[in-house]
Amino acid sequence: MKVSGIVCEYNPFHNGHLYHIRRTRENGATHVVAVMSGNFVQRGDVAVIDKLERARLAVRSGADLVIELPVQYCLASAENFASGAVYLLDSLGAVDELSFGSECGDTEKLLKAMETVDNAALTHAEEIRSIMEKGYTYPRALNSVVNGYDAEAAAIIAEPNNTLAVEYLRALKKFGSHMKPFTVKRINAPHDCGETENGFASASNIRDMIGRGAPVDEFMTPEWAEAVKTAVSKGEIASLNRLERVMLYKLRSSTIEEIEQICDVGQGLEHRIYGARMAGSIDELLFTVKTKRYTMARIRRIMLDLLIGVTKEDMKQLPPYGRILAFNERGREVLARAKDKAKIPFASSIAKLSQLSDTAERFAELEIRASDIYGLALETVTSAEKDYRAKIMIDME
Repeated sequence: MKVSGIVCEYNPFHNGHLYHIRRTRENGATHVVAVMSGNFVQRGDVAVIDKLERARLAVRSGADLVIELPVQYCLASAENFASGAVYLLDSLGAVDELSFGSECGDTEKLLKAMETVDNAALTHAEEIRSIMEKGYTYPRALNSVVNGYDAEAAAIIAEPNNTLAVEYLRALKKFGSHMKPFTVKRINAPHDCGETENGFASASNIRDMIGRGAPVDEFMTPEWAEAVKTAVSKGEIASLNRLERVMLYKLRSSTIEEIEQICDVGQGLEHRIYGARMAGSIDELLFTVKTKRYTMARIRRIMLDLLIGVTKEDMKQLPPYGRILAFNERGREVLARAKDKAKIPFASSIAKLSQLSDTAERFAELEIRASDIYGLALETVTSAEKDYRAKIMIDME
């Protein structure tokens, strides 16, 4: 029995994800555990399809057990996103390997790049700070410094999947995890690319096609393609645009002090955000706040954190539990293996998990609130407190 862990969003699941799972199994994995973002995703957006449906389809597409990544980690920087996900996989106590995609496709090169970057962050802190004072983001400033003495490492961390891969490796080191890293080289359509190639398309391109009503069947499994069509017909495709007015209301009714407490707000950014409260649309708000230092994704994440209520204090706590969203017979075997080894509780009922501790109650509160808000992003608005009534997918076929 070899259990491999995957960190994913499946927003939506496409042929590239299917390739990743297949390569992971070819590398010896008999069981696959996926830690998946819930109803909000790391680029600062709503997931195109509800998390329970995505979890159900993930189990039908190669994953055996799906665990939810708490919303504060979904809407976090790459470092915190990776940290929360790796912690959950490590805490299960049953995962042997962490499998992730990368443009590089070479674990040793990624490890070397990580060491180079970590060394640069320590020994060139003043130079990095000086570059940031010119208005550049920390990652760009760091990349500029690294490029001065290790062009290969700089080229590696300039690619989005490589950057996240390095964060996974850093998290493994941080938690002293026994999980071994394994990377699958990304093929065909690049991240966020608007082109298609050999039946492959990026998730962002597929989302755009769904929004335009274009066919997406060739880029995903038949079951996923059918699920997308069903979601479209039922008004169950989510869009951030539908949250525009509630997001603007939340900003207009918040004080500078309240904004300053929100996760990822710092260095005076609260004043820029507060100054944009007169904006009449989300786009206007984003373009008002954006600078070279503050990316669109970061600002979107902050605005969603403000709406949900995710604060800096919420990011100081590691997940106190793992919430199960779906599993099959092999997933049950993983849970049996984890029974006496798990470092934190794993269960499906958020109501029961919320009773474990004050921290667990806070995590559950944010998750339920996030799902309630997500329901407003759908064409057909759903009722509140849906998470309490959620029925997880148990597939024993």
